[in-house]
Order: sequence, then C-alpha cells, then structure tokens
Amino acid sequence: MTLIFSACSSKKVYEPSDVVGNWKATGSSKYTIKDISPDAALVEDQKVVVKNNILDVKIPQNDRLLGYSDGWVISSNIEGDLTLISAGSKKVEKFSLKKTIATASSQGDILAVLFADNEMALYSIESKAILLKEQGDAPIAVNSKIVKPYFRDDLVLFSTLDGKVVIISLKMKKKLRTVIVSGEANFNNIIYFGLVDNKIIAATGHKILSLAQKEIRLAYDIRTILESEKEIFVATKQGEIISLTPELQQNAKLKFPFAHFLGMIINNDKLYVLEKEGYIIEISKDLSKYSVYEADVEDGYVFINDKIFFVDDRYISVE
Repeated sequence: MTLIFSACSSKKVYEPSDVVGNWKATGSSKYTIKDISPDAALVEDQKVVVKNNILDVKIPQNDRLLGYSDGWVISSNIEGDLTLISAGSKKVEKFSLKKTIATASSQGDILAVLFADNEMALYSIESKAILLKEQGDAPIAVNSKIVKPYFRDDLVLFSTLDGKVVIISLKMKKKLRTVIVSGEANFNNIIYFGLVDNKIIAATGHKILSLAQKEIRLAYDIRTILESEKEIFVATKQGEIISLTPELQQNAKLKFPFAHFLGMIINNDKLYVLEKEGYIIEISKDLSKYSVYEADVEDGYVFINDKIFFVDDRYISVE
C-alpha cells in the first residue's frame, strides 16, 4: 500500500484590511547595511554609520562591529582581538582577550566586556590591566539582540546572556547585586535594557522586568521594546503592540494578526512600526487609532537611526 501525503504551506502573514496608500518618505540610501549593533551600523569598505553620519574610520576587515561607545568604535574578531578606534582622533587601542566577545562598551578609561561564555570583565583602556572578572553561567543558545554593558554614575550594569542584570561597583571593583529577569534554558539573554522614570527596565525574549523599590515581572513573547519618557511599548511575536507604565501596568493594546514587527520609532505623538511584509503602521501613542501604509521593505539588516529605518540599501523616514 502506498501512502501519499499532500501538504501546502500554512504559514500566515499579516494582511491588513485597509491600506491608506504608499508611504512617501522612502528611497535609496547612500549606503548598504552589512551588519548592525544596537547603536551603529557597518556599511561598505568597513566604514561605520552613527547618527546618520559615516564616520571617518574603518574597522579591521575580519571584525564584527560591537558598537559605538563614549567616542570609540568597538569591534572584535572571533579569536578575541578587540579594537577601539577613536571617531575623533583616530587613535587605536587593541586588546588580545583570547576568546570570543559578545559585546563591549566604555566610559572614560574603563572598558567593559561581555564574553560569549557569559564572563564579564573590566579593563583599563590605557594600561590594558584587568580590573575585574565575574563568570556567569554559559548559555546554550542566545538571541542575536545582545545588550552592551551600561554605565551609570559609579556603576556598570551587565545584561547577561543567561537572563540576569549584574550590577558592579566601579569604585570597589566588585559585584553588588544580581537580578534575575527570566530563567528560561535557551534564548534567555537580555535583549533590552533601559531606564524609564528612574526604574530599570530589562527584558529577555520571554519576560520584562521593572526594578525600583520592588521587582515586577510580566511574561510576553517579546520581539522588540521601545521606551518614551514614561511609557514602554512592547511588540510581541503574536502581532501585539502593548503600552505599559514603568510599573508594567497595561495602558492599552492593539493586535495585528500574524504581523512580524521589525522595529519601532516614536516621533512626536505617533508610534511608527515597520512590518516584515512591507508595511508602515502609524499608531497614536495612546493606541486608540492607526493607519497602514505600504512601504518597500526587502530582506536584510534593519538599522534604526533616530527617525529613519534603514533596510539593506533603502531608507524609510517617519519625520
């Protein structure tokens, strides 16, 4: 007896019922995005874009861009060679750290490094001396959105690859506290970290944490997060846009069935959401109304620079 199986693609995509028209503020960009970090993009000839300006620096040919921090362009290769290039003076500092680096940032003479095995370290940029090492639990698998160490006053806060925020005193060179955001086994790295209304907000792909006098957590399948002065906008894998207070109380929610959100921008009193099938969704900040426009979106890296989405070699402006 022969069994014949018949199947068709059941993957569903976002199909808006009402499209206003084409989004006008779009076109060819001056450059093609080759790689991205949270605050910078790599383009042709190993040059780096920050705040819509191409810096007059080139990272080493085999390096991955880690980001832009305190005037330094930071990059590294798989062997653990880390390079800092001053965007102003073109001064170069090099570290041979001997193992793969997940991300890094700097402030003054301090370089903070998060390694791919979840080890955290502080170094002096001038002397290259190691100031602190703290080993975290090695992750099995991580989300590509990795958050760089965050400097605030006399503290550096590491967003780890196993769902924690580790708070370290720069003055004492010691760990003060570890806060668990989420305890999932895989893809549990911190994908968002920020301060909203003087509260630490951190999230993995599974949970969001608000930390002030007490710890508050909510479970969401998170794709991306954006904050304004006293609001947090969460885009979920279920096609939801959710507005939260800094205490994680829900203000409002909208759902766009099967939508795959690529990024969000706030401009004036509007929220602009880029959707994978080629749409810009313009939403009032209170989520009470929205309009959908068609936009030319190709596959490629998505880099958000202030009020502009850059996708591959195209731009979409919301100004």
